[in-house]
Amino acid sequence: MEKVLLVGADVHDESLRVRYALGREGGASRTFPNRRKVWPKMVDFFRKAAAALGASRIVFAYEASGVGFSLHDFLRGEGVECYVLAPSQMKRAPQDRRDKTDEKDARRVLEELRAHVLAGNELPAVWVPDQETRDAREAVRARVDVGEKITRVKVQVQALLKRQGIEKAEGLGGNWSRKHRAWLKGQVRPGGPLRPGARTGLASLLRQLEALEQEEAHLDAAVGEWARQPRYAQPVQALDKLTGVRVLMALLFLTEMGDVQRFDNRREVGSFVGLAPSSHESGAAQDRKGHITRQGSARLRRLLCQATWARIRCDAQTQAFYERLVARNPKRKMVAVVACMRRLAIQMWHVAVEASQAA
Repeated sequence: MEKVLLVGADVHDESLRVRYALGREGGASRTFPNRRKVWPKMVDFFRKAAAALGASRIVFAYEASGVGFSLHDFLRGEGVECYVLAPSQMKRAPQDRRDKTDEKDARRVLEELRAHVLAGNELPAVWVPDQETRDAREAVRARVDVGEKITRVKVQVQALLKRQGIEKAEGLGGNWSRKHRAWLKGQVRPGGPLRPGARTGLASLLRQLEALEQEEAHLDAAVGEWARQPRYAQPVQALDKLTGVRVLMALLFLTEMGDVQRFDNRREVGSFVGLAPSSHESGAAQDRKGHITRQGSARLRRLLCQATWARIRCDAQTQAFYERLVARNPKRKMVAVVACMRRLAIQMWHVAVEASQAA
């Protein structure tokens, strides 16, 4: 029978706490600095340990985190079998949340890996995107984040004026029109209605807004370039035809979903975007559906929400679907909105799959 050296790691910015064992044996622990220059030494250590124990295979696993997939890429490049596990799907007892240490986390990852390799249990591994997908994600996420910062600054401007009792003058049109912006700049001039401290705060917010909007324009150009890449051009064009969906939304959906053809059905799509209802069933109790899981990309859910409201206003089918759900329970309108969001995500998946296959 093949001997396997199993390695479970708890990964942090500065350190790697690992627990390793040969098959069913108890194992040992060790800590390595989490530095790229140290990773080759760590691999050499496990290769020597595997040779000493007579193991012909090394299997490494760690939980997904903010450190990304660089360690996974390196280990795979060195010929080490590596898996990145989804923290949300790791089994944890309530007391584990109160008594948490790096050693216990490494042991838990090792046990998940042991159950998979020796018993064939399903491993809660995440799909690791290729480098191009990760690269496109960085650009699209940067654009989405800047847009959210702009929204926050605008809210801060309105809140400051409200605290100071300043109301928008008549005849300025909608908020953030050219006339409205000119009026705002006029508020920071000496002799205006604002006191010096409020003028300083408003001037700062307006400067921040201007800088962020310039950055937004730069990122829009970068996102446009990605949308024209052969990999994304046809799916983006197809998604852009949907009401409420624009290039940014389309590209965010494609980069966050990754390979859209890896999903087998609508349930998997709804679960991936975190819009599937949680479930509780015990004994004779019927299966009760709870709040959505909120797993996956929060950025994608926020843009799906924005697109859904646009579709409720402008798309007849979505509007009819929403009104039908609201009629059943008028007090739970957000449940209807979430249902429309999930419906849109599934529709976008179908469109993206068809466009990818046609490309």
